[in-house]
Amino acid sequence: MTSDIDAQIAENIQKSLGEIPHPSLPAGTNLYGSTKIFPDLQAEDGESYFTLVHGIPHESSVSFVAILQATRALRKGFESAIYFYGPGALACSATRGFPTTGDSGFPGEQNMNGSLETFIKEGGTVFCCRFGMGLHGMREEDLIEGVVPAHPLDVQDALIHYARKGAIINSTYNL
Repeated sequence: MTSDIDAQIAENIQKSLGEIPHPSLPAGTNLYGSTKIFPDLQAEDGESYFTLVHGIPHESSVSFVAILQATRALRKGFESAIYFYGPGALACSATRGFPTTGDSGFPGEQNMNGSLETFIKEGGTVFCCRFGMGLHGMREEDLIEGVVPAHPLDVQDALIHYARKGAIINSTYNL
């Protein structure tokens, strides 16, 4: 009986693989167009870009993409700052890794850390809410070098400050 089922499964596998060629296109084939709709706009004098991140680090791409966007804005000439709060604060930890800090327990585990270090090195400012750190057992001495620890009440005042400056505000929030 088992051999009959195994034979049927093997036959179905071959049938499934034969239905659609895998892969159907050779490597290097464009799947999407490349036309950029908007011009590559650069910052005008005094313009700012402010990102709020209330994300779950390493559970989705939201926090990572926010860092990449803030870095791109920085490279376009914007004064660029990122404010991590709530669970987003964990993205600022230099003490992550497995089996030792800085090691990647899985490919890409340290992508956010490396991107934040680059952002800071290139002149960006990173704030990290102390309350968010405390809620998740993170200490200030665990912060990536250059990350500025901030009081919980600073989240709203930072937003007001950058809004008054006329900053482009990117606010990410996921649960």
